[in-house]
Amino acid sequence: MSINDYVKYLTQQMTAYLDTPAEEKEKKRSRHTTEASAYSSRWFGVVPFVFKMARKKTN
Repeated sequence: MSINDYVKYLTQQMTAYLDTPAEEKEKKRSRHTTEASAYSSRWFGVVPFVFKMARKKTN
């Protein structure tokens, strides 16, 4: 990717962000916080879940 392509992409993203209304930005932020997954799943995938299920099964 050339520098010009990267600058063009950043400019498009900034323009799109600045053009969206404040209400829509707030809705997007609140939706993101309500739909957030568990910390362990987000960073480590299914592995913590598997260990948790195995531990529950042995107890």
